[in-house]
Amino acid sequence: MSILKEFREFAVKGNVVDMAVGVIIGGAFGKIVSSLVSDVVMPPIGWLIGGVDFKDLAVEIAPAKEGAEAVMLKYGAFIQNVFDFLIIAIAVFGMVKVINKLKKPAEAAPAEPSAEEKLLTEIRDLLKK
Repeated sequence: MSILKEFREFAVKGNVVDMAVGVIIGGAFGKIVSSLVSDVVMPPIGWLIGGVDFKDLAVEIAPAKEGAEAVMLKYGAFIQNVFDFLIIAIAVFGMVKVINKLKKPAEAAPAEPSAEEKLLTEIRDLLKK
């Protein structure tokens, strides 16, 4: 029974819940970025280079045989995934920069020397004289 209680305490801790929310939002964000890249960014790029749809870019390695499809090297899908990654990386970098800026405390003034340090400074100055 103690294992069940321990697991329940672990599962409802703030960090675990925060991580779960982050994973869910991250998955949704990934879909949004994939749509942005495949539906908004890549079509104009494909149009600029001659009406090419990046999803269709591939090289046939082995032709189709009876009952088997051709073996294709789909480098267009890879290019699209690279764009997905770059956009996600830039977005995450921007979010981290903003969060770090918000977390950074204001610069504190240097602490005043303690009474002991003041006394030692006076003794040093008297000894110099």
